[in-house]
Amino acid sequence: MQNLRMRVMRESDAAAIAALNETAIPAVNSLTEQDVLALLEMCDVAVVATNKEQQILAFLLSLCGGMPYESENYRWFEDRGVRHQYIDRIVVAPGARGTGVGRALYESVFERAREKGANDVTCEVNIDPPNPGSLAFHDRLGFRRLGEQDTKGGTVRVALLARSVY
Repeated sequence: MQNLRMRVMRESDAAAIAALNETAIPAVNSLTEQDVLALLEMCDVAVVATNKEQQILAFLLSLCGGMPYESENYRWFEDRGVRHQYIDRIVVAPGARGTGVGRALYESVFERAREKGANDVTCEVNIDPPNPGSLAFHDRLGFRRLGEQDTKGGTVRVALLARSVY
């Protein structure tokens, strides 16, 4: 894994997180630095992967159920009434893809979900605009499609995915 180091995300990372996030649009929604900080307050898993120079090459933000997060997709999972750990987003810089960093970041979420007594780890992946790489990644990790929904006023369609933590 090309000497990547994982650590807890810091508030001081907000600018770098927002910048890396912007490189992944339309696979993820845009975030400002203020959006990152607001989301970070709700997350119980916020992890970054850095290189030797401390440059952030990947990050993941995840929150448990019961939070006041207004995301359409988070609310869909909340409405199921199942204890879950929701992955809001993961972004991996192009140069770090294929190194196993995505899987390592997800493992931190599975561990947290088990600690919290969650049944599932949940997330969504764009299917329009298409994100076949992410769908394949989630398929390899054992996620199953629970449903689909249109978001962003009908401009984006997502697959709603879950994987048991056990």
